Amino acid sequence: MTAVYLLRHGETEWSRDGRHTSTTDLPLTPTGEHRAGDAGRLLGAMRGGEPPALVASSPRTRALRTAELAGLTVGLVTEDLAEWDYGDYEGMSTPQIRETVPGWTIWTHPSPGGETAEQVGARAARVIERVRAALSDGDVILVGHGHFSRVLVATWLALDPHAGVHFGLEAAAITVLGDERGTPQVKRLNVPPALD
Repeated sequence: MTAVYLLRHGETEWSRDGRHTSTTDLPLTPTGEHRAGDAGRLLGAMRGGEPPALVASSPRTRALRTAELAGLTVGLVTEDLAEWDYGDYEGMSTPQIRETVPGWTIWTHPSPGGETAEQVGARAARVIERVRAALSDGDVILVGHGHFSRVLVATWLALDPHAGVHFGLEAAAITVLGDERGTPQVKRLNVPPALD
C-alpha cells in the first residue's frame, strides 16, 4: 500500500519561539538541522528502500534544507506547499496578536493581509489532487510547514480546513496519510524523529 508522508521542516528560531512564519525565509537552527537528519533516518525506517514516486517541497529554505538533510531528492517545488500566509501577523506570536485581538487563533479569526482558511484549503486540495495521481506509482513525500500541513490532513479526510486545529505537527515530525479500502485515513500523526 502506498502512502503520503508529510514532513514538517526542522526548527527555526521563529518556530521555536512560537512566532508565525510564512513568507519570511529563515534558516534552520542547529537543533533543527540535527532533527531534520534524524527525521530522514526515521522516514527511511518507516518506508523501506523503495524510491518514492514523488518528493515535493515548499520553496522556503527551511523546507528545502530539511529535505536535503533528510536525504530526499526534491522533484517538485511548489508554492502550493507554502505555509499559511499570516499577512500582517507575520513574525508575531499568538500572545502578541491577542493584545489587540482577544481570543485570536489562526483557525477562528482572519489574518489581515493574509490567507483565509478557505484559500489554504484550496491549495491543499490542489496538492491532494496531484498526490493522488502520483500514488499509483509509489509513496509521496511532502516537505512543508505546520499550519498548512494540518489543513492538508483535514482536507485529505474530507473535513473543513478549520478542522486542522485538531491535528498537531511539531518541527521535523512525520505524519502518514493513507486509505483503508478507499476511505482516507491518518496512519500516523506527529511522529517525532527522536525522543529528547
